[in-house]
Amino acid sequence: MRLATYTLKSEPAHPRIGALLGNQMLDLYACECAMGGRNVIPGSMKQLLALGKPGLDRVRMLLDYAQTHAPKLVPGVLSKLDAIQFLPPVPDADKFLCVGKNYRTHLEELKKNDLIKELPGEPTGFIKLNTCLTGHDAEVERPATISRLDYEPELVFVIGKRAFGAKGKDAFDHVMGITILNDLTCRDTQKREVASGSRFWTSKNAPGFGPLGPYIITMDEVGDPYDIWVTCSVNGEQRMRVNTNDQIWKLPDIIEHFSRLLPLEPGDMFSTGAPGGVAVGKPNAEDLYLKPGDIVECAFEKPAMALRNRIIAPKA
Repeated sequence: MRLATYTLKSEPAHPRIGALLGNQMLDLYACECAMGGRNVIPGSMKQLLALGKPGLDRVRMLLDYAQTHAPKLVPGVLSKLDAIQFLPPVPDADKFLCVGKNYRTHLEELKKNDLIKELPGEPTGFIKLNTCLTGHDAEVERPATISRLDYEPELVFVIGKRAFGAKGKDAFDHVMGITILNDLTCRDTQKREVASGSRFWTSKNAPGFGPLGPYIITMDEVGDPYDIWVTCSVNGEQRMRVNTNDQIWKLPDIIEHFSRLLPLEPGDMFSTGAPGGVAVGKPNAEDLYLKPGDIVECAFEKPAMALRNRIIAPKA
């Protein structure tokens, strides 16, 4: 299944949670109302994930119902994708943790630019704030004070079951699905932030610097999460393509390490690091940094999903 948080363009103040049905979005709560009887679907993605397997089973039942009764459903239960605005799939996670220095190819780029000295002996991470997140097809302002805005497509795991003191062998029991983050990074300031040892990077948390989504793909559709080709294109030109098997710390390492002292709750997310191929690692980096007008697309090849955003100049 593919789950999303969205609004109708005609009702932008009313967030909804939905599931993709063909080329339309099914409003889960509205579908339940159309069925009559007991309401199970809550008002947010985080609350839905907290229901665990029964919640996902309910979504599957609603998809089956909508498939069968589509011609009879009232307007708004099913919406065309061009009528909706995607929000981050989980816009209000309690914790969004990003694992750093986690792709071998990216480490070589960072070393060449004096952004790291050596590989850490265990997973490291920093915090991504909800206030920096934005959705698929949203515009992202590049502040006038920076000129080196870089793209970083990343595989994100979404927690669906509480993990505290979890063991690596049980890691995937706690994961509900995956999504994509474009961890936009201001290279103008990153070197100073890394040198300071900060775990709160302004260059990662500026408004809009966290495009996420458009969907959470449930794990039953994922296959092997460590055989996913991740790509990034700018204005239709592919800039990078790397496989997730290049990761150093994989999910069993990550969950066991962070859940030793930190309870992980449904809706929490782990971004698993930037692959190699970003602009900062190229000899012509200054030509590749993102500029107003650029359209950036981060994607998984299989299961296929793409996250697209336009970079714009600051609005007056």
